[in-house]
Amino acid sequence: GFLISKCCFPLLKAKAGKAKRVRTIFSSEQLARLEQEFARQQYLVGQERCLLASSLHLTEEQVKVWFQNRRIKWRKQSLEQQQAKLAKMG
Repeated sequence: GFLISKCCFPLLKAKAGKAKRVRTIFSSEQLARLEQEFARQQYLVGQERCLLASSLHLTEEQVKVWFQNRRIKWRKQSLEQQQAKLAKMG
């Protein structure tokens, strides 16, 4: 007998009946386009998200989550910049 690793099956049931999601690896081209769209607008919904997802060969969910995570990173960077400015002044 042999054991089958969980990493071989990305959607195995986890505790409480939730399927474990596989982390998406974005290509450099996809990231560049996502960053370009984020620079244009921080929120992408509806038809815009659908079109971007299909043009990048991603799901709408992947694009939605990427934008959510990018907004968190953006807010954190803004906060750090403000704190650095205040530290310089005071």
